[in-house]
Amino acid sequence: MTVKALTFDVYGTVVDWRSAILGEGSALRPSLDWAQLADAWRGLYRPTLDRVTRGELAWSPFDHLQRVMLDQVLERSGVSDVTDAERAQLTGVWGRMDSWPDAVPGLNRLKRQFVVCALSNGSVWQLVSLAKRAGLPWDLILSVEMFHAYKPDPRVYQGAAELLQCRPAEVMMVAAHAYDLRAARDVGLRTAFVVRPLEWGPHATAELPEPGEFDLVARDFMDLADQLAADVD
Repeated sequence: MTVKALTFDVYGTVVDWRSAILGEGSALRPSLDWAQLADAWRGLYRPTLDRVTRGELAWSPFDHLQRVMLDQVLERSGVSDVTDAERAQLTGVWGRMDSWPDAVPGLNRLKRQFVVCALSNGSVWQLVSLAKRAGLPWDLILSVEMFHAYKPDPRVYQGAAELLQCRPAEVMMVAAHAYDLRAARDVGLRTAFVVRPLEWGPHATAELPEPGEFDLVARDFMDLADQLAADVD
């Protein structure tokens, strides 16, 4: 493979969204079932973004959509006493998440040999905030805001390759979600699946790809660096 750049999904692949929501939610409103609310909130992610792709919802930044989804989850759960200020604080959690333990050391290894960049549905502000909080050593942050299309819309992956001045086959998409990688593969990008068994909590079943479906399957970012023969100290 002649790969020059690695583009990374962020939420779930690089950062642990669920623990962040549980932590902030429980501190704000300890009486609520934040495990259920976090999963329901994240569960609206794909259906909501798909509605934007189909033209059923107008384009708007991820920050706004996350607030819309939070309001829907609270309403469906019968929670009506969360104030507007509290909802705004909760929505901001998507810019305040910690990375998986292997993410920073793995990215530091990989960036010695490749351009490493975020390619996320998150807004620019959210992605910059995450990078500052977690010390993510990106060479570049690419948000879907730049393309006014949400993954898995092919315009996102094509646009990323164009901005990187690479052919699609010179870019490898890295994600813990098969749908993301399938869409990237369909426009010619290379693909690497990273297993994140704790993304949906300790009692969930980890998402795994079909055998041979993607170019690489890695246990974590350090394993990915090993497979791509990235330099070690």
